[in-house]
Amino acid sequence: GFIQGWIEVLWMKKLFINKPFWSKILFKGAFYLLMIVIFLVVLTFAINAIRYDSGVLSQEVIDSVLQFVSAFAFWSILLYIAVIVDLALFFFEIKDFVGGNVYYNYSFGKYHKPKNENRIFMFLDMKSSTTIAEQMGHAKYFELIKSYYEDMTDAILETSGEVYQYVGDEIVVSWTEEKGLFEDNCIRCYQKINESIQKKSNKYQSRFGFVPGFKAGLHLGEVTTGEIGTLKKEIVYSGDVLNTAARIQALCNQYKARILISDGLKKRLSAEEDFSISEIGILELRGKSNPMPIYRVEFED
Repeated sequence: GFIQGWIEVLWMKKLFINKPFWSKILFKGAFYLLMIVIFLVVLTFAINAIRYDSGVLSQEVIDSVLQFVSAFAFWSILLYIAVIVDLALFFFEIKDFVGGNVYYNYSFGKYHKPKNENRIFMFLDMKSSTTIAEQMGHAKYFELIKSYYEDMTDAILETSGEVYQYVGDEIVVSWTEEKGLFEDNCIRCYQKINESIQKKSNKYQSRFGFVPGFKAGLHLGEVTTGEIGTLKKEIVYSGDVLNTAARIQALCNQYKARILISDGLKKRLSAEEDFSISEIGILELRGKSNPMPIYRVEFED
């Protein structure tokens, strides 16, 4: 199980990332089934060698193995294993498509009834995206966005984040209050994303002619979370915290900031070893009646 999991994460998932759904199930299922057959046969050789107190390739051991693999019980169990493997792969691919947390929350009915909870939201947007899209053309720009999002994946997973939405070149990442504040995950997510993009700067420079930069706004607050939709169900967050986070992110260009956060989030952050926080001022946000303190986050190079 450990070996198969390692192969799936480090090799199979990347190998079949752009393949049709049916081919993933067919070829990955056949590969894993073959691994299981080899494991069973090798194990049978070893057990029978011990049983007969003989060499692994002795005739009596070989005969016992052939008897085992030709038995009806072996093939019936193999068929059972094949079905289980294909079902596991099917649900694994569905989970990847809709998102792991959405899949589990929907499966276990966590949000069948709307509930209030505190969450952190980060609105992260590519800098100068409109100009880049016009210069690059929509086909090439789509390749950029696809690569851009792929390279963010590990950073989001490592900091326990959930992708709530992709909106063009903007991604909305969310955390429960507990997970987002743990070791300042919500801030470190931005830092890890930046490190990931910079490590692959040569790839971006050669393929697209530049290395993308980005800006982010974060806010913590209460939302109502629940399932909506009939033809297509989604888990949706409703609350002013989303609008506020989006408005904070919109101020990044004006104040030449990479990341801005609200006063409510700033007060809850714990460690500031790798980054510093400074107040910009009490600002008016577009569409908001009451001004609020906004803070800039700077990382140590």
